[in-house]
Amino acid sequence: MATIILGSQWGRGPGRPLTHGIGKLTDILCPKAQICARAAGGHNAGHSIVANGVSYSFHLLPSGLVNPNCMNLIGSGVVFHVPSFFKELGELEAKGLTDVHNRILVSDRCQVNFDLHAAVDGLEEVELGERKIGTTGRGIGPSYSTKAGRSGVRVHEIFNEELFERKLRQLASGYKKRFGDLLKYDVEEEIARFKEYRPKLASYVVDAVQYMKQAQDRNYKILIEGANALMLDIDYGTYPYVTSSNTGLGGIFTGLAINPRKLDHVIGVVKAYTTRVGGGIFKTEDLGEAGTKLQEIGREWGVSTGRKRRCGWLDLVVLKYSTAVNHYTLLNVTKLDILDTFETIKVAVAYKDSATGETLDHFPADINTLADLEVVYKEFEGWQKPTTAAKSFYDLPKQARTYIDFIGEFVGVPVGWVGTGPAREDMIVLHGAEGVLA
Repeated sequence: MATIILGSQWGRGPGRPLTHGIGKLTDILCPKAQICARAAGGHNAGHSIVANGVSYSFHLLPSGLVNPNCMNLIGSGVVFHVPSFFKELGELEAKGLTDVHNRILVSDRCQVNFDLHAAVDGLEEVELGERKIGTTGRGIGPSYSTKAGRSGVRVHEIFNEELFERKLRQLASGYKKRFGDLLKYDVEEEIARFKEYRPKLASYVVDAVQYMKQAQDRNYKILIEGANALMLDIDYGTYPYVTSSNTGLGGIFTGLAINPRKLDHVIGVVKAYTTRVGGGIFKTEDLGEAGTKLQEIGREWGVSTGRKRRCGWLDLVVLKYSTAVNHYTLLNVTKLDILDTFETIKVAVAYKDSATGETLDHFPADINTLADLEVVYKEFEGWQKPTTAAKSFYDLPKQARTYIDFIGEFVGVPVGWVGTGPAREDMIVLHGAEGVLA
């Protein structure tokens, strides 16, 4: 059976160097899993895990590599940056993780993310000017563009040297015609590097469709780790301020060929407040004291980029919309401890059209319409006590329990886990979550 962990808000894999996000729950559940897989995105997704006092950062690789008994798969929907793959494996090995090279596989159907794509990414952002997306600059968007335009290179084509070189030169030539001398890129240099990568990469590449079919036929326990979050989904996010892949439930099926009849749980990871990186609308963003306090206490800067995250109050309109798309069966509320010192905590429960007085409880597609709406907040009394030491739900202050209960009731999905600190053990397991991947 497969269990899927997805980001429900805007995070690029919500977490922090002392992690609270997707990576942490993956780490907790991974000892029960036989396979941990990534379905989409690229080396722009930052997850952090603290295990045995060591902090590990994951960008392209599945964070199931922390578990020495777990196989890991980079699925067909991922755009695959070969230099980052080897660099990240080397960093994990240097930190003491064992046998990492024998526990990672890459789908032969992945699109290759070239350094060419990163060079183009920066130029496209310059073209957009004030309307720039705020990408990580790692070539993710251009990689998916060439995939959709059917001019990209897939991993299996790396091993056909003549075809590979012809396609990469053709791709570079097309971009050179578009950008001229602004494009600072040497195609022959990248081709030369792939002559070194080619023999090293071969042992990792697999037919992932066949691999996953065999795993599901044998009823392996599969844990799927989402990258980015639903509000950055190319179809369902705040377009055009999104990533270029399907970050929601649909992307899991297309990226990994998972059998939907063998799906156990879909877990939505929810920060106890809201953050996002880059441009785009953010209705509950707080540019004052509260937002600054959330940023500083929560150490809100990206694992992959170091960029500071914009911060604001929890938006349950977003979470309800996210649930309608991803069909969560359980929620993991994270970073509750970051709210420990707030006297009052606000939560968005609706949007209001100030012109008509109409209240909307859904999330509009048109960001211009969304920009004109006012946020309707519900206020909660803060608990102003530390929550990190709590070992059970009823160890939490009453006000914190009220806050957690309201989230689950409003969205209509039970809360299965509550994160109260950076360490692996700082996670309260609620009734109903004990049996996940058991």
